[in-house]
Amino acid sequence: MLALQGAFARHVAAIERCGAEAFEVRTAGQLDRGDALVLPGGESTTMLKLLATFELVEPLRKLLADGLPVFGTCAGMILLAADVTDGRDDQISFGAIDLDVRRNGYGRQVDSFETDLRVAAIGEPALRAVFIRAPLVERAGPEVEVLASHDDVPVLCRSGSVLTSSFHPELVDDDRLHRYFLDELVGR
Repeated sequence: MLALQGAFARHVAAIERCGAEAFEVRTAGQLDRGDALVLPGGESTTMLKLLATFELVEPLRKLLADGLPVFGTCAGMILLAADVTDGRDDQISFGAIDLDVRRNGYGRQVDSFETDLRVAAIGEPALRAVFIRAPLVERAGPEVEVLASHDDVPVLCRSGSVLTSSFHPELVDDDRLHRYFLDELVGR
């Protein structure tokens, strides 16, 4: 669990409820200990600054290129995308999934909302999704599998060992997406 900033503690709890071990990552040495990584929601600009401060950018880039299973939610989606609109001039994106996203594409904090999503990969009932200053997917590449959409816009995407969501699955009492990540991408 990348634990530099954001909602990482809620993700740790969800992973552990699914029966897997989770630990917080703050150094490059800790990155090598895990079989997978979650990049939580939070503030992507702050996360990028902290990734640079703690010298995690290049080690993380290498692990992603080597196929480390990763689940990026909200800000994590921004960090994993191929291209980011409305980012800072020095915006870094790891290009781990062929998505173009717009930071805060659903609006400001006051525009946050919740909705129910149908996700065939996890079955019924619908998944409650919490969108907070969420990224908007503007383009999904041909290798990207769209697992859920809201108003015809992809909000849950998978490509190989990378899973991303525009929303915060850790903020609801439904661990099915975390379980999907562990079972389908990590292969536990």
